[in-house]
Amino acid sequence: MNERFIELALDAGLLNYVDHETPRRYFISGNAEQEDVEKFAELIVRECMEVGNLVLTDEYGNFFAPSELIAKHFGVE
Repeated sequence: MNERFIELALDAGLLNYVDHETPRRYFISGNAEQEDVEKFAELIVRECMEVGNLVLTDEYGNFFAPSELIAKHFGVE
């Protein structure tokens, strides 16, 4: 799982982790409720909005589409 997804899921309360193992093992929180899932979705949308506000160009001055930036940010191909 993409590290940013893990961070957002932890922030939303969807995931817990066992921190005495390397690498950490994540598991879905037994206490996760619908509002946690909604919070996770909201965090992803907010992150996409932030990425979408970026204007990036390559060394030739070509612009990247926001969808490309979002995919790259979350490690989605």
